[in-house]
Amino acid sequence: MGQVNFYHLTHSAPEQVVSNLATRAIEQGWKIELRGRDLARLDQLDLRLWQMGEASFLPHGLAGGPHDGLQPLLLTTAPAGDARDALMALDGAEISATETETHKRVWILFDGNDTQALNVARGQWRALTGAGAKAAYWSEESGRWEKKAES
Repeated sequence: MGQVNFYHLTHSAPEQVVSNLATRAIEQGWKIELRGRDLARLDQLDLRLWQMGEASFLPHGLAGGPHDGLQPLLLTTAPAGDARDALMALDGAEISATETETHKRVWILFDGNDTQALNVARGQWRALTGAGAKAAYWSEESGRWEKKAES
């Protein structure tokens, strides 16, 4: 079973955290599925990732294109269906306990300044750890990333 890391964002923009985590994973040769709940939000994230500049270029694409299987980072609203090493969830996108078993790493990013997002993340923590997933909770409330809890 893979590791599930919960990221409580309070200072960083989601696209920056996505970029940092995905860059390290891609350097290890991993393919990542980034799952969101809203296509318009993923379109916006796609544009922001392209606009970050060449110094932080992150190869990626939106699902539905002819080369989805080749994308190192595939942005989608539904399970990609191909063999991905890691799964990243934004905006409360659902992750099943089975998916934690089939991926080397799962990241759940949520806005710590949004009460609804906090409640969704807490529910995901309970559901996934209750199903036996190994999880860690990371917070940047102090201004830097700190591991606050593990299951």
